[in-house]
Amino acid sequence: MPRTGGKFDLSSYDDIFSTQEMRESEGNPQTGEMVQQLRLDTLIPFKNHPFKVKDDEDMDKTVDSIRQFGVLNPVIVRPGENGTYEIVSGHRRCHASELAGLDEVPAIVRNLDDDAATILMVDSNLQRETILPSERAWAFKMKYDAIDRQRGRPKKEGQVVPNFRGMKTSEILAMEASESYKQIERYMKLTNLNPTLLDMVDNKEIAFNPAVELSYLKPEEQTNFLEAMEYAQATPSLSQAQRIKRLSQDGICTLEAMCAVMDEEKKPELDHVTLKNDVLKKYFPKNATPREMEETIIKLLDQWQRRRERDNCL
Repeated sequence: MPRTGGKFDLSSYDDIFSTQEMRESEGNPQTGEMVQQLRLDTLIPFKNHPFKVKDDEDMDKTVDSIRQFGVLNPVIVRPGENGTYEIVSGHRRCHASELAGLDEVPAIVRNLDDDAATILMVDSNLQRETILPSERAWAFKMKYDAIDRQRGRPKKEGQVVPNFRGMKTSEILAMEASESYKQIERYMKLTNLNPTLLDMVDNKEIAFNPAVELSYLKPEEQTNFLEAMEYAQATPSLSQAQRIKRLSQDGICTLEAMCAVMDEEKKPELDHVTLKNDVLKKYFPKNATPREMEETIIKLLDQWQRRRERDNCL
């Protein structure tokens, strides 16, 4: 059933993953959505699908599960051309079904426009536990653009549209994700990186914060920066990336200037502790904000410190 409350509800995860029997048991047979069997050779990937489908250990487990139990959750598709269907949600399930030797998968066919399909595709995939920075970046960007087009489109008679309540598009995205709107904007900046640099972010060769700074460089400057890294045999620290960004803003970001910055011995970073959002999410409700998480952690540390002091006095 659609979720209510403070969250901006663009699509229901329950609708994405439930079967026809589950929806009917909830008293919603009027949706008219029937689960049907579709041939895998009629299904095509979503255009510019940002999430990678890898033949890794997780895929092997999915294949084994499908061989044993079948595809438990129908994929979501929309009608394509010449009898084909575009996959909106379920790319991994479709690939695993092929590897498992199936010819068909259970599917729900929905008539969705491009923006509605994009939002549904992004929302269903952002629930995965492990998402690469590039996947998150392009997913946020695609959903951002889709929402922007929705809010700028005149409302048709009888059409139900989301209530944007005067919020920025990135703020709307933040309400649907476990990120601040500023962090979402930073992720989207990564889509300005050239593919080689973005791959280095995914492979943890370049850290997230320096990568955001490098995303401000012009395309030709990014190409030269790859040469500067090769020359220095080093990846940039945050301070180096910030300096190179300033060189670009000042119009003096030459290959020689970047080589000089990258060839410097890195200064020790200030002592700090960083807790990744993916680590924290399993301890907090999905809608917890970064500030709420920080306040809770500080309170728990205060309690722990008081308990230590009390134990030391005994």
